[in-house]
Amino acid sequence: MQFINAQITAGVWQGDLVGAGSKQPDLHVTHLGQTLDQVTCTRDAKQDVWRVAIPIPSALISDGVQTFVINDDCGSTIGSFAIICGEPLTDDLRAEITLLRSELDLLQKAFRQHCADS
Repeated sequence: MQFINAQITAGVWQGDLVGAGSKQPDLHVTHLGQTLDQVTCTRDAKQDVWRVAIPIPSALISDGVQTFVINDDCGSTIGSFAIICGEPLTDDLRAEITLLRSELDLLQKAFRQHCADS
């Protein structure tokens, strides 16, 4: 299962779920351990997709990066979306880039060591 054509419009995340079959999927959406209610799935048999709509509570929208995770009934993650906004965004992105750079440097060092040992 995977989502296509995902977008946020008027505070509602919408996406088309493909590969779910004809049985309505049991989806669970979480944000920081809190489960969101009101997830709706509507079957479009013509296009063989499930139209999923997830209203985003306004109380969960705040500065920084807010990530929402979509799981199936088995607990497997089948999708996610993030909302990024506010003043702290610059600091968040700089911190993420710094972390990615340090991880890349570590991988380069390990790869060079592996090549030298081989």
